[in-house]
Amino acid sequence: MKKAEFIQAVADKAGLSKKDSLKVVDAALETIAAALEKGDSVSFIGFGTFDTTERAARKARVPGTKQVIDVPASKAVKFKVGKKLKEAVAAAAAKKSKKK
Repeated sequence: MKKAEFIQAVADKAGLSKKDSLKVVDAALETIAAALEKGDSVSFIGFGTFDTTERAARKARVPGTKQVIDVPASKAVKFKVGKKLKEAVAAAAAKKSKKK
């Protein structure tokens, strides 16, 4: 699903215009990004948690040349799936596999 399709689905579900839905979705994503930039986590009970993690500096090998390079330490975003979402996806997958 692309952003435009997502915006349309939100507009349909919430009874909003596409323009208002776009504002809401963009504001939500910007708020999540700002919280993560500050080092905070963002939790939606049943859906999941967005958090940051530190990646240590390491050495890596370039596959084509076998050259060893230094990869600096970095910060990455991670998402831990909530119980309700995990169960809903598993149930949908099981239902789909029974149809085949």
